[in-house]
Amino acid sequence: MGYYFSKILDGSFEDVVNKVMEELKKEGFGVLTDIDVKATLKKKLDIDYHNYRILGACNPPFAYKALLAENKIGTMLPCNVIVQETVDGKVEIAAVDPMASMMAVHNEELHDIALEVQEKLQKVIENL
Repeated sequence: MGYYFSKILDGSFEDVVNKVMEELKKEGFGVLTDIDVKATLKKKLDIDYHNYRILGACNPPFAYKALLAENKIGTMLPCNVIVQETVDGKVEIAAVDPMASMMAVHNEELHDIALEVQEKLQKVIENL
């Protein structure tokens, strides 16, 4: 089982980031964190890196259900979605597969929650 699903698009990096955020919102996700890896590596290590953003997406109703089922599940939240520029100038979007993450947690209550979140994140990727 893979741990993510992805798609590669043409377009400007910033336009794709905005489109990803729009699609996440349509599926009930908010972006809690937005880490600009390129800027961080430049600032902290003086390393030039390609455009790479990590969006920490959270769907509050599902996060709440997951926390009720397993109070340590916060160690795996939020769901990360990355947007990165590829070497050929395209933009790749990849989202964590929550079913893969939940395999490490032995709690049957989480299975259905993770399955629903998986479906929503797959829909985000498909709709791009």
